[in-house]
Amino acid sequence: QVHLVESGGGLVQPGGSLRLSCAASGTRFSIYVAGWYRQTPGKQRELVATITTDGIINYADSVKGRFTISRDNPKNTVYLQMNSLKPEDTAVYYCNLNLALRTYWGQGTQVTVSS
Repeated sequence: QVHLVESGGGLVQPGGSLRLSCAASGTRFSIYVAGWYRQTPGKQRELVATITTDGIINYADSVKGRFTISRDNPKNTVYLQMNSLKPEDTAVYYCNLNLALRTYWGQGTQVTVSS
């Protein structure tokens, strides 16, 4: 059974930083596209960033230049470094692994940006 466990969320002031981690188990992590998505109440889940098995990265326009996604295949972990955080970044952040018809989600971690 595949498990994705996110950590690193919390409360941070505007302009601050957080680093999210997602540890995967129960599958060959290295073969998946790994990504981060976020969702706020009443809105659809949206893409934040993805990273392929070859290290090709895609970011949402709203986070370009502020967020950095990375992966460590031997550790089965994907990271999201978030800098210069804004109140509009407040959301539940979800880790995702995707390969063709197989997709897995973590339980989510809350990020709140507020003074």
